[in-house]
Amino acid sequence: MSKRIGIVGAGPGGLISALLLASRGMEVTVYERGKQVGGRNGKFVLDAYSFDIGPTFLMMKYLLDEIFTEAGENSSDWIEFMELDPMYRLQFADGFIYDATRDLERAKAQIAARYPGAERGVDRFMKEEKARFDRIAPCLQRPYLRFTDLINQRTMRLLPDVLGRRSVFDVLKGYFGEDQLAVAFSFQSKYLGMSPWECPGFFAMLAYIEYAFGVYHVKGGLSEISTGIARAAQKHGANIRLGADVAQLEVVNGSVKGVRLTDGSLEHHDEVIINADFGWAASHLFPEGVIKKFTPQKLSSMGVSCSTFMLYLGVDKLYDKLAHHTIFFAEDYAKNVRQIFGNEVPDDLSIYVRNASITDPTLAPAGHSAVYVLVPMPNCRSGTDWASAKQRVRGQTLDLLETRCGMTDLRKHITTEKIVTPADWRDQFRVYDGATFNLAHSLPQMLYFRPRNKFEEVDNCYLVGGGTHPGSGLPTIFESGRITANLISR
Repeated sequence: MSKRIGIVGAGPGGLISALLLASRGMEVTVYERGKQVGGRNGKFVLDAYSFDIGPTFLMMKYLLDEIFTEAGENSSDWIEFMELDPMYRLQFADGFIYDATRDLERAKAQIAARYPGAERGVDRFMKEEKARFDRIAPCLQRPYLRFTDLINQRTMRLLPDVLGRRSVFDVLKGYFGEDQLAVAFSFQSKYLGMSPWECPGFFAMLAYIEYAFGVYHVKGGLSEISTGIARAAQKHGANIRLGADVAQLEVVNGSVKGVRLTDGSLEHHDEVIINADFGWAASHLFPEGVIKKFTPQKLSSMGVSCSTFMLYLGVDKLYDKLAHHTIFFAEDYAKNVRQIFGNEVPDDLSIYVRNASITDPTLAPAGHSAVYVLVPMPNCRSGTDWASAKQRVRGQTLDLLETRCGMTDLRKHITTEKIVTPADWRDQFRVYDGATFNLAHSLPQMLYFRPRNKFEEVDNCYLVGGGTHPGSGLPTIFESGRITANLISR
């Protein structure tokens, strides 16, 4: 008889596990409280406009390709990928515009025009960060269930990278010598919800990953990734139950035996995978007294990421001069970041805008745009009253979109909108402390020291998603799903 696997949540990590385990002949049931799959990788539909809820960049597409191949499938049969060039645009308050491109000669020419001589850092950056990536990537593709898993020849070679005291910003400035260029190549630490001035230096390889492997859009939005994985998993027999809200895990003598739904029904399973936000799951899914390590007191002492203020705008106009992805940096970006990670709503905002309708006409009616706006903000530990701050931050954001982002008449063309604040992430999406990018990626919260893929607190229980190893961001979440599926398969 095959193993019976229950998966709590239909986010991308849980769906990857479902696909792999179902393709290996296991009996898989996914419980999703919502009406669609994806979680934060799902979508909103407002009138005739479609928006990704969360992720909008797909990097390391090859990982997704590998996982589909392992399941006997071709990813492009289920998902329509579109590589972007330029990958994104960076626009600074002083007028400097940099279009990030995998064409390194074009990249160098842009840098040389602004900072003559600094372009020589590009080749060294690509060479040294490739070497770093080649050392680190295999270590992020294996589990760390015991402390001894850290003690092997491969991970020992990482010590100079891991124990280095330089931040991501320091490492990138070492290549280019200019603060502005260091910011242009280090802002990716936002994927980890961390400041580039505090994020461990070995994450400088994030920018290399973009330049080496590209950035992709998916037709219909990145939510179609989860939809495609779910459909492929169903082909292999996975049962995906929408509107099935898990109230609690059934735990007997320290072992998980199944899940109890909010309707009172009990479903028995041999193994259960938790794909809910880790902090929320540890606080809500276990019977009282079961969790000994990740108590509310422990969770409150752990580092968590920043949050985001979101505007999803249906607009009856196309802004064809605005790139697919654009990041507009605050005038004093360092201050902006300090305030966010100091639990203050920043005075001057940095804004990310996805204007995907110029690339993908399926997201909005002809001649219209589905404009996605993300503003980094402190998480809910800041104590901000978002009920009263929401409209003020909305107005500040729209002012910047109209004055700095080239959308001069935006307010006149908004036909529908939705706002998500850090408090909404916490209360509506069950994101612990509204920390959109989950647990921080500081050294004491990585590898063995991060909640483990085979959950250490109880037996027959596994974790996937941004709160477990290897971390947050779509590629690492995919990898968490594969690691967990392989642990169960063993």
